[in-house]
Amino acid sequence: MIRTMYQPDATLKRKPLKEEVFDVLHGSVLSGQYAAGAWLRQEEISRRLGVSMTPVREALDLLVSSGLAERVAYRGVRVLRPSSPDILDSYEMRLLLEGAAAWAAAINISPTELDSLRGLVDESGSLLRLEDLPRGREVSRALHNAIVEASGNPLLHRIYLDVLKTFPDWMLYAHLYRRPEMLEDSMKIEHREHGLIVEALAAGDPAVALQRSLEHIVQRGRELETYLGISRKALESREARIRHLLPSLQVPDGNPQKEPS
Repeated sequence: MIRTMYQPDATLKRKPLKEEVFDVLHGSVLSGQYAAGAWLRQEEISRRLGVSMTPVREALDLLVSSGLAERVAYRGVRVLRPSSPDILDSYEMRLLLEGAAAWAAAINISPTELDSLRGLVDESGSLLRLEDLPRGREVSRALHNAIVEASGNPLLHRIYLDVLKTFPDWMLYAHLYRRPEMLEDSMKIEHREHGLIVEALAAGDPAVALQRSLEHIVQRGRELETYLGISRKALESREARIRHLLPSLQVPDGNPQKEPS
């Protein structure tokens, strides 16, 4: 059953209509008003927002591309509910791809790309309120995407975008809606970690950039354990597999253990 929409009486203005509708839906998902697996019915959304079906359909396309929803043939669009194996696969691939991308970006990044990353870090430092969470997720995704793009490897970038669709970052942000007392500290930690990665890129130090990137993703892994109940042993098993593939990578925090079946 579809719940009351996030800010259902919000005025749609300024942006293209599809983006305004997307913003409302994005906030609804992060706030938990649309639970994982909930169906997003075009007719219902259109009625609640007082807009036609076309911008709603376009907004749902944006929601799918952002990794919050999925299209099911002949049934419609629903909020993504990734399985534990899907989450672990995505986590492992993020370690591998973002570590490699950070190394390459430290060598290839341009001054313009660095300026853009610094701007995103600066913006994220002010996103500390509950109503800032949707924008905080967008800024974080934009920063990670820009780092991978700065690697100079378009194929790596395309694969990364596919991987990111199955990583439940929105579920981690949604947890903060339920625990607002944790919000400011959590966002400050994320801001600091992003800043350290960008500092390493600016210094042109591939090894440090790779290490800071891995530390940041492993921190997300610990949040998967704490907030979503993903097994620590399973997470550490995936970290160990990356360490074995690339022995020079120093994956932080955790002793490799066999992943439970």
